[in-house]
Amino acid sequence: MTVLGCIADDFTGATDLAGLLARSGVRVSLRIGVPTQPPSETSPFEVIALKSRTSQVSQAVAESRSALDWLQRAGAQRFFWKYCSTFDSTMEGNIGPVAEALMKDLCTEQTIYCPAFPENGRFIFMGNLFVGQQPLAESPMQDHPLTPMGDSNLMRLLRPQVTKPVGLADRLTVAKGATELRAKLRTLNTEGVAHVIVDAVANEDLFVIAEACRHMPLMTGGSAVAMPLPALYLADGMLSADASKTPYPKVGRGTVILSGSCSEMTQKQVANYVTKGAPAYRLDPMDIAKSGTNALLEWLKSQDLSKAPLVYATSDPISVKAAQQALGTLLVGEMIEKALALCAVTARDSGARRIIVAGGETSGAITKSLGVTQLDIGVEIAPGVPWTFCQSDGNQMALTLKSGNFGAETFFTDAQDKLDLL
Repeated sequence: MTVLGCIADDFTGATDLAGLLARSGVRVSLRIGVPTQPPSETSPFEVIALKSRTSQVSQAVAESRSALDWLQRAGAQRFFWKYCSTFDSTMEGNIGPVAEALMKDLCTEQTIYCPAFPENGRFIFMGNLFVGQQPLAESPMQDHPLTPMGDSNLMRLLRPQVTKPVGLADRLTVAKGATELRAKLRTLNTEGVAHVIVDAVANEDLFVIAEACRHMPLMTGGSAVAMPLPALYLADGMLSADASKTPYPKVGRGTVILSGSCSEMTQKQVANYVTKGAPAYRLDPMDIAKSGTNALLEWLKSQDLSKAPLVYATSDPISVKAAQQALGTLLVGEMIEKALALCAVTARDSGARRIIVAGGETSGAITKSLGVTQLDIGVEIAPGVPWTFCQSDGNQMALTLKSGNFGAETFFTDAQDKLDLL
């Protein structure tokens, strides 16, 4: 029976969450989109990956409610709404509206918001989100092509998105322990505060928050605040460590790397990989708009997949903005996603069995193009980024779906090395 049901707003976020939960040794299933079949043979932790991060509010809410319904039918009584650790959203949503819709369906008066991920340099202090040592709005996230962040204060970001009051449980409260945090939440609840930002600057804070909030019907945040939940549920006797001990499946060595993210870290990862002399093709949206994808796909078909060729749309903010101004922001994003999705199918049909993907929107497009409906969580490459295993058109495949900002500069080679060791 499912103990915790999780809903993620993009595919990399879902794998990030599933990978951290899987550290516990408890079985985790990752579903791509809301399953069309009734729940059967479910895992203690079920994660449903949506592609709703930048969709219309009404669509994001509807898909999230549908996912909640499926997870409830799977037996889950506690739920986690996962969004990016940089809280990237817009003035209209989607984080707040989805949270309020889930709260209404669960008949709960209060939830928390904690997108902190200290292992990956995401900290919340006095309600302000930091990326490393920089406030969010002063970090490279200010130039995100889809969700540019112009404010670092999570309370100010959330208030326009919700209908009920927003409050803060600050670091001074969290530092006093779970009992004090629970008391603070109760006080805020009596004051009518439904949405509570919770500070966290270290992993120890995450354990305090998880302990204090684990009985809430709904928690929300980045994946890291969910990481302590398995141990707490095990201690509570809600589940047993019954993870499958079956070995990871063997997959062919043909590899392709597909990068759509324009985050600062992904730019460094692409540069690092290209500098090493790896075969690489820069995907230019202006060229695609003019000439289509035939040249790209022919190049990919001609590559030796044992050398792990890279196709990348990753670019600096100035170049991205120039393309968006010329073609339109939505069209540029759609063209890149479609082109990289075609690359994934072409690579698979050419013998690639290992695909490394950078970027949440890109990951969503690629998994859908491959017809993947479920992923088995494997070994972790970097914090929040595991290898996963799946079937695509009758082929056993390994996928890693990396959030743009995650991983070291050597991630593309790190991922290959990690899988070779299995």
